[in-house]
Amino acid sequence: MTNLEIILSILLSASVLINIGLIVYVRKAIVELLRISEELYDIKEMTEVFGSHIQEVYELEMFYGDETLNSLLEHAKSFAEQLETFEYIYDLIEEEETDKESTIDDTTETEETQA
Repeated sequence: MTNLEIILSILLSASVLINIGLIVYVRKAIVELLRISEELYDIKEMTEVFGSHIQEVYELEMFYGDETLNSLLEHAKSFAEQLETFEYIYDLIEEEETDKESTIDDTTETEETQA
């Protein structure tokens, strides 16, 4: 082997190893992003449920007009609005779940028509 062939072989090996490392890293980063997206979506849902529950309690005759509950209700609404700024992240999960549901529905309809 000539020096050029040896150098090219070393560069090719290094390039392959770097590319494999980058693929593994990108895959892990995407998996982590999807996990975080799921968690943000869950937090958003819990905040909305919490806000609606506080609204129901606030509207009860016993607590109507209570300033503490009103402040808590406003805080919950503000927090939910703040979470909407991360919508682009948790929309990744909603789109994925919608795609899975439509695939499941299509499969079910196909099986029912064949039966």
